[in-house]
Amino acid sequence: MKGSASPLCVIASLALCSALGADWAQAQQPPKLRIGSKASIEGTVLGELLTQVARQAGADAEHEAALGGTQIVFQALTKGDIDAYPEYTGTLTAEILQADQLRSEDELRAALARRGLAMSRSLGFNNPYVIGLKEDLAERLQIRKISDLAQPEHARLRLAFSDEFMQRGDGWPGLKATYGLEHQPKTMDHNLAYRGIESGSIDVTDLYATDAEVKYFNLRILEDDRGYFPTYHCVIVYRADLAARAPRVVTAFQQLEGKIDDVAMREMNTRSKLDHVRDAQIAAEFLQQRLGLDVPMPRNGGGLLATTGEHLFLVVVSLCAAVALAVPLGIWSYKWPKVGHGIMGVVGIIQTLPSMAVLVFMIPLLGIGPWPAIVALFLYSLLPIVRGTLTGLKEIPGHLKESAIVLGLSPRARLWRVELPMASRSILSGIKTAAVINVGTATIGALIGAGGYGEPILTGLRLADVGLILQGAVPAAALALLVQGGFDLVERLVVPQGLRLSTGKA
Repeated sequence: MKGSASPLCVIASLALCSALGADWAQAQQPPKLRIGSKASIEGTVLGELLTQVARQAGADAEHEAALGGTQIVFQALTKGDIDAYPEYTGTLTAEILQADQLRSEDELRAALARRGLAMSRSLGFNNPYVIGLKEDLAERLQIRKISDLAQPEHARLRLAFSDEFMQRGDGWPGLKATYGLEHQPKTMDHNLAYRGIESGSIDVTDLYATDAEVKYFNLRILEDDRGYFPTYHCVIVYRADLAARAPRVVTAFQQLEGKIDDVAMREMNTRSKLDHVRDAQIAAEFLQQRLGLDVPMPRNGGGLLATTGEHLFLVVVSLCAAVALAVPLGIWSYKWPKVGHGIMGVVGIIQTLPSMAVLVFMIPLLGIGPWPAIVALFLYSLLPIVRGTLTGLKEIPGHLKESAIVLGLSPRARLWRVELPMASRSILSGIKTAAVINVGTATIGALIGAGGYGEPILTGLRLADVGLILQGAVPAAALALLVQGGFDLVERLVVPQGLRLSTGKA
């Protein structure tokens, strides 16, 4: 008994030591965090600020920048794709949690706790929605309050609001009802609205109080004389389990409370928007000057090579998956025409869906990152490939099909030896069309953290920097040309020579 128990004790001791060693090693590793931010200048600057603070607290933190609008980022937080992001109390109460009818900060914290979330105290500044127009126009028309816009003599003013403001619970619908406005505003990107104001193509738009452009373009902020807009104190919203996973990070977040006033935030926005200083540098300098943290100055990212790799990953994976499904769907549509009508109808409907709607729909299922973008690109690739396959098979001359039958070839052999080779030019044309479309469409993946050429394009739009936009647009166009040229070379290898010769003579 003693001899048999000894090996068991040794094995149990080794297993226990191994488990304790694994737990110790895991405890020594820095917690991995993902900090999110909205697709706005202020959001990305604050997101970078939180990321650097988390790194200073010992976490392995990454910044998922410019993920899109409010609902996209909040869904990513509740799903666990990100751990924290900067938000505003007015947005939480009037837009995200409006169904809870919150009336106090305690109720807001309780509502977040029910969703597994927590919230810091105010970082120190209030950034409400405001309505503004050019100072000289406002002075000429004697417009000082939002209620002045309801006067009949101002009915011809051209209003344009951001797409999010047009739909939010604290946006245009409530503003229209509160002030009795009869205008029919256009929907416009928030950053492009400033250009519209400056060029004179629009007169009135929604602004953020801390926007750098308010002063730069000499805009007048209209008084909210009926108190429609709530206060928008900036806070950090984070997952409740972060206090257990990374307590030092939560403590570091608390150091930011009350440290960023309106002037400081406006200055950071100005440096990003007008001076084109990198967000990482702005955040590092703020932490050094205001909190005395020894933050190393961040280096530039991977640049063109990194974004090209991310873009190619999106295109190649989605295209390969689409080919694997769409070619068989095209064959089935050819073999069974009644089924084919349904298949073509479904892929045609998918093609008409707005890309942003598809991305937003995929986020609850797949989270943020490349996979929702890959699924969206996959869906958009189906129609051209299915159509190319079906068209190529239908256009095979009847006498060739009859010859294959007379030769005694089985249906499977006819498909692989005669029909698909004869249809290869049309199939390849559909794949090439899908590939070129994917190269261009993949840029929207940057809105959900998928990377690629969309990142410099979106950053350029936020900063009104044509150079940054071209850094994404030009490589995307060049890649589309390379893809098209590459498929022309593939055609020489795949398409039978006789088909190429007959097409050339024709």
